[in-house]
Amino acid sequence: MRLPFHTADVFTDRPFGGNPLAVLPDARGLSGEQMQTIAREFNLSETTFVLPPDDPAHTCKVRIFTPAAELPFAGHPTVGTALVLAWTGAVALTGAETDIVLEEGVGPVPVRLFAEDGRAVRAELTAARLPVLGADAPPLPDLAASLSLPEAAVETGGGGPAIADAGIPFLLVPLAGPDALAEARIDHGVWSRTLSGGPAENPFLFCRTGEREVRARMFAPALNIAEDPATGSAVTALAAHLARLSETRDGTEAWTIHQGVEMGRPSRLALSMDFDGGALSAVRVAGGAVPVMSGEIAVPEASTR
Repeated sequence: MRLPFHTADVFTDRPFGGNPLAVLPDARGLSGEQMQTIAREFNLSETTFVLPPDDPAHTCKVRIFTPAAELPFAGHPTVGTALVLAWTGAVALTGAETDIVLEEGVGPVPVRLFAEDGRAVRAELTAARLPVLGADAPPLPDLAASLSLPEAAVETGGGGPAIADAGIPFLLVPLAGPDALAEARIDHGVWSRTLSGGPAENPFLFCRTGEREVRARMFAPALNIAEDPATGSAVTALAAHLARLSETRDGTEAWTIHQGVEMGRPSRLALSMDFDGGALSAVRVAGGAVPVMSGEIAVPEASTR
């Protein structure tokens, strides 16, 4: 048995940039074990499997797998899957904007598709959960050493490093500037002794590069991903850090996040944060994608254990 698949590069407007994603638009009959095996075969940051929704009012259910584990939510798989479904006709466009809902482990995720000349070119997700700042970050010496950086490279003002969660916990690490960002490397020996097994094992590094512009890198050793070119779920979590520094009381702040530059896969993520009375009330992440491949994959045999 073979199933069709499509791949797309997400959070970019050109092939071979952004973050690659594999999508199986009809995963009915696959077990979770088979999905994990297929995700390992693609060996991309994430592979998605589309299923009928539990609630008929929603568009579909989407299960998201890294090569090592299933995730309850992720940004580039949400954006990319929505666009692939539109390109293949599984989702019918209703005009310049089309609203759909994807069921994910974190809950229903609203997605808006934007079309030009009858073709979907961009998608925007609304976070199912508002990001919250959680447990304290690891001690500065451990954190800096795990990133192969001097302690002075880590910004401690404006709240400093923090753990934030919008469905998946991330270790947010503000750095002094682009030079420190470029020099960062995971020291796996230090990481395994200090960050591994903690409340947030995967560091999202960032620095301000403009008025409302951020450059970022994402390391995910706990998921067997050396570096991720574009991480929508981490950008969603980053909104909790940006919001605590914001002076906006009511209205929307728009931020641009550049990621994947050091990997040679430049990505651009658009972050929107809504405020009501000074409190964060909604978070949205948007970006484009381009199709790259289509084909069929052999379905692995189910385990007989």
